Amino acid sequence: MMNLSALKIDPEFQGKIPPLTFEELNQLEANILRDGRIINPIIVWEGLIVDGHNRFIIAKKHPEIPFTVHETEFANRYEAIIWICKNQLGRRNLTPEQKKYLIGKQYEAEKCVNGGDRKSPAAKSGGHFDHLIKPEKTRERIARETNTTDSFVRRAEHFAKGVDVAEEAVPGTRQKVLSGEVKPTAAEIASVARAPPEERPALVAEICKPKPPKPPAQKQKAPPAVAAPLPNASTSEEESTDEELVHTPAPQEQTFPQRVNEPLKIDRQQILDIANSRYVPKRLADGTAMLCEVSGAANSMMRRWESVFREYPDILSDAENRASVGRTIQKLRDYLKNLEDKMEELL
Repeated sequence: MMNLSALKIDPEFQGKIPPLTFEELNQLEANILRDGRIINPIIVWEGLIVDGHNRFIIAKKHPEIPFTVHETEFANRYEAIIWICKNQLGRRNLTPEQKKYLIGKQYEAEKCVNGGDRKSPAAKSGGHFDHLIKPEKTRERIARETNTTDSFVRRAEHFAKGVDVAEEAVPGTRQKVLSGEVKPTAAEIASVARAPPEERPALVAEICKPKPPKPPAQKQKAPPAVAAPLPNASTSEEESTDEELVHTPAPQEQTFPQRVNEPLKIDRQQILDIANSRYVPKRLADGTAMLCEVSGAANSMMRRWESVFREYPDILSDAENRASVGRTIQKLRDYLKNLEDKMEELL
């Protein structure tokens, strides 16, 4: 068993690993004390911890607990960072911000390994890199490995750089951003990276300010009701824009029984009947008219499923996801079978 004093924490390596919450760290410590040993090894490279920082802290707190160390080999620091990022991206409990940050740091490190960054310390040291890979191809590969897109990887690199600059200006900012406690926009993160060093702390402080909640959307008040005018022979009481006006000859003038020298009295319903006779009543939709709705819904479902399967292939490759898709397909089968039975009953 390697001496704990021989192991060192590298701040750059540790910064790539999402920290556990207080509750998660306490649970890990309780599990180790229950087992009486640290099951998973602490992985190191040249004495620097690349995985197992929390296990290392617990081992220092309880020196009586046995642990193991696994030494691995990397050509340089960039390869170590790539390994750390890939290892952490395999976790299931990452926040969207943590995933974006890790993808950005992986891409940044791979560019350095593959010669994409000629200004890096490794490049200046005279290291020779064979089989140089263009950054565009690196992005495409990382996008394929992480089930994202080429543009997402490029944005992730800018996001990661901005987060690191904010951390340098105000320590602790990275944890707030990656945990989701603070949710800056891409423009806000970019502004920190572009600002002069002396202005960055103020920008970070502004970003970290709690944003006021959005006011609830106010319901639009309906306009006050206005009494409709008495209909005449050319206006119906309830006109609708989707009614089709029919050009028909004007109805013959109606005559009403009346006495000599008595004012003409016209019944309201008679006037409505005259007005409504000039319009064709609305047609209700029937089954034939709604066949397009049934066909459109089926086509829409197939297009959406194909899009999801194409963009997220792990839905079909992952056993748990595949089982869930199978249950959904079975529900559709049951529904379609019941529908077919109803159709046969109507024959």
